[in-house]
Amino acid sequence: MTKEPKVAVVTGASAGVGRATAVTFAERGYDLVLVARGEAGLDGAVHDVEALGRRAVAVPGDIADPETSRRAAAAAEDELGEIAVWVNDAMTTVFAPFSEIEPDDFRRAVEVTFLGQVWGTKAALEVMKPRDRGQIVNIGSALAFIGIPLQSPYCASKFACRGFFESVRAELIHEGSAVRISMVHLPAVNTPQFTWCETTLDRRPQPVPPIYQPETAAAFIVDVAEDGRRSRIVGSWNRLLVTAAQLAPSFGNQFAALSAWDGQLTGQQVREDRPSNLWKPVDEDHDVGSHGEFGDRAGGFLDPSFLTTLPETAATFAESAVNTVKDAIGWRRAHESRTSESRAGRSAS
Repeated sequence: MTKEPKVAVVTGASAGVGRATAVTFAERGYDLVLVARGEAGLDGAVHDVEALGRRAVAVPGDIADPETSRRAAAAAEDELGEIAVWVNDAMTTVFAPFSEIEPDDFRRAVEVTFLGQVWGTKAALEVMKPRDRGQIVNIGSALAFIGIPLQSPYCASKFACRGFFESVRAELIHEGSAVRISMVHLPAVNTPQFTWCETTLDRRPQPVPPIYQPETAAAFIVDVAEDGRRSRIVGSWNRLLVTAAQLAPSFGNQFAALSAWDGQLTGQQVREDRPSNLWKPVDEDHDVGSHGEFGDRAGGFLDPSFLTTLPETAATFAESAVNTVKDAIGWRRAHESRTSESRAGRSAS
């Protein structure tokens, strides 16, 4: 007897992690609904899935619009069958100091990266809850735990995504629902976003090492979709930074301030004709695929650029720890001084 294929919906499927995730699902026997703004990228993703012998339906649309997710759910159920998995991966950002970001641009990044997950989750729950089964996987980041400079729209969105996930998961547990929702927090990944994200800077953005290939991230996402675990932080370095940030938030601030500004910038100048996908898709190349321009450095924890900077990283860790202690001592002394002044004032009166 032939086994009925499962159906997965993947947003942000035209490039990067989303496209790699679609391919990984296809390799594991899923049919796919692929959602993104860029039709050329979607055509390429459809070709990738069909080359593996699976069915694929493209749904062009802006994930910031709730109607796009509703159309994707309807297309899946009408053309492929019951949705087993829904992955919310779409994102965009503005790579700049917060003071240089226009309000409309900040809002746009949050609407895609955060509200895109909200509307996707809502559409998935509308079809999954009545039959009491299904799996939703929302894509997070180490930057859902630790904020870094030049990434305020993205960090704000991923922090919000994590809070949203926690709330919805609690509601599903309260209701006794068998629908599951999970979150996968990714490390730096070699995707095209660094080529086409909006930026005000004169140096080209780059992922902070260690850098991973999209296929590595995709494998973890599909694993979580199939095993239903609550959450997964990908990458040993990621787990270390998240733990440090949770135990000592001031340390996370200090480390990010010391290491993450120049660490996110290459020595190359931004071209005047550099594309931006903030308001419209960069959709000229059917073969962009999953990968960005940093494949020669994408070795995960064995990323050569990361290994060569380990002594510098260790020194930055130490400096961050010292600054954190200084901050704590300074705050304590200021607090004691204010308390003494307050007591003296009360005594004088």
